[in-house]
Parts: sequence; C-alpha cells; structure tokens
Amino acid sequence: MLNFLPAPVKGTIAALLILLNTLCLFPVLIVFALIKLILPFDGVRKACTVVLNNIAYIWIGFNNLVGDVLHKVEWDIRGLEGLRRDHWYFVTCNHQSWADIPAIQYALNSQIPLLKFFLKKELIWVPLLGIAWWALDFPFMRRYTREQIAKRPELKGKDLETTRQACEKFHYTPVTVFNFMEGTRLTPAKHAAQQSPYRNLLKPRAGGTAFVLGAMGETLHTMLDVTIVYPEGRSGFWDYLCGRIKRIVIDIRTLEIPHQFLGMDYQNDKDIQQAFQAWVSELWAHKDALIEQLKQPVDEPVNADQVPEAS
Repeated sequence: MLNFLPAPVKGTIAALLILLNTLCLFPVLIVFALIKLILPFDGVRKACTVVLNNIAYIWIGFNNLVGDVLHKVEWDIRGLEGLRRDHWYFVTCNHQSWADIPAIQYALNSQIPLLKFFLKKELIWVPLLGIAWWALDFPFMRRYTREQIAKRPELKGKDLETTRQACEKFHYTPVTVFNFMEGTRLTPAKHAAQQSPYRNLLKPRAGGTAFVLGAMGETLHTMLDVTIVYPEGRSGFWDYLCGRIKRIVIDIRTLEIPHQFLGMDYQNDKDIQQAFQAWVSELWAHKDALIEQLKQPVDEPVNADQVPEAS
C-alpha cells in the first residue's frame, strides 16, 4: 500500500495507470473488432466476441489491481456464491455516485459475463472508450424527450425499438445486462423533487427494465439485485481514485425473475404493467430497508430479521 502519498497524488497515479492500461489494450481490441465487423460469419463473430470480452476482463482486472496497490479499501462483498460465467443475468443496483461502476466491476469481474450498460448515443464519441464500448456490443440508445415526441409523433417507441435490436445479439453469448433502475444518481435535490417514498433511493423506472425482460425473455431469467453502500458517506469517482473511500459494502441477491415478466408486453398489457410495477416497488422497499442496515457501523452487525423479505 502507498498510503504515505497524498490523496491527489494517488488519484493522479491511478488515472495515469488506467490510461496506460487503456492505450496498451486498445489496439488489440480494435483488431478483433474490425475482424468481427468485416467477416460476416457467425462462428468468427462469436469467437471475436469471446476475445473482446476477455480483453475487457483484463482491463478491469488491471484497474482493480491498481486500486489494491494504491489504496486501502475495506471491501465487504456478500452474495457471490453460485455465480457463473456461462449464465445470463440482469443486474440492477442503486445509484449513488460514479464510483458505483468501478466498485461493481471490482466485485463482479470474472464472476459473471461482462456487464453491458445501456449508454446514451452521444457517448460513442468519447475518445477511446466510445469505440471500445461499440466493439464490446454495449447498446447505444437515443432517448427522445416528451417535447420531441410531441413535435414528431413518429418518434414514439423508437428508443424501445433500438433496445430490442440491441438485445438481439445477446441471445447467442452469455451476457450480463446492467441497468441503474433509478435512471440517475441520487442527490438530495432529486430526492426532494421526486418526493420519493424511499429514504435512500429515488423512485425506480420500471419501463426500461420491463422492455429488456420482454425482449430477452427466452434467455434472461435471473436477476442480481445489487445494493451498494458507502458507510462513511457518498463519494465520487475522483475520491475513489484518490483512495478517500475507506469502506464499501456490496450486497448481491440472486433472484429468479417471475415467469410472467419474461417476454412480457409491458406497453400494451395494463395488468402486466401493474403487476411488474408492484414487484419492482417491493424490491425497492426491501433495498431501502437493507441500505439502512448496511449503513450501520462495523461493530453493529446487520440483523436480517429487520429487513423485509421480497418475493
């Protein structure tokens, strides 16, 4: 551990090492991405997908190693038992800061298939990372505002159709589809504006999750309900790089998704809509109570009896 270094110095070193890691692996990734693009054979594309995913595992693994060397984070990760690389998963998590993503990658890297995030279409232009996300089949979405749809009614449903097309390629290779169901990071201002009924969460947005489950109902049967807590308070990505986050708790619950929601027609079936929203609300009530427990000091263990069961 290099704890004697000032936090900004450690953050700068970490950022430079991650950049170096990216620059070293990026040319290899591009080679296999071009092969996958040029050769229209299923066997070649599947093989390239496996190679590309392994490059991503190496990239994340090195970044995790950088954190272990530079920082002294006390990791409390629960629920990894039984996870597999050859299984399909849907993962959702509460969203507190941009440190959530590297923390979840630390916990789940190589435990399950590579996490695929739904990204805003504009992010494809991020230097290096945009092309990497494209090569790794991260789905890019274009979201239309209510005002845009009001002006151009033909845009209604276009974003969901993009989701369906993006999910098609996930039927053949095990994948983990990741989604922050809150849709945005929790802040006091957003919490107040929403008048959220939860103490530690924003209201969940069920529609995007419902569409993914509808589009991938044949293969996507298992949900990992991840709850992340920073007991010393929320911290950002720069704080994570600098080693200012001293303890991170990650709780992983493996749930079988109710059969009625696999392949569902969420948009047109009102009964399914109500049932799914009720199920998500139950999950969120459980998560909210669990966060209260996980925020306890280390010497005050969580009492599982105080956390309500979620079906």
